[in-house]
Amino acid sequence: MTATFELYEDSAGDYRWRLRHENGNIIADSGEGYASKQKARQGIESVKTNAQEATVEEG
Repeated sequence: MTATFELYEDSAGDYRWRLRHENGNIIADSGEGYASKQKARQGIESVKTNAQEATVEEG
């Protein structure tokens, strides 16, 4: 699987990210806007670091 993080500025001037699969589908997104591009990049890095061993909880 190949996926790409896209970092962009929204219409309100906040920075957001989304993770897009090579087929074009959005796999995940930031869910919130960040005040700076640096904070959005930190959010991406957090997902890359912490999601590798995330468990699945069923409700």
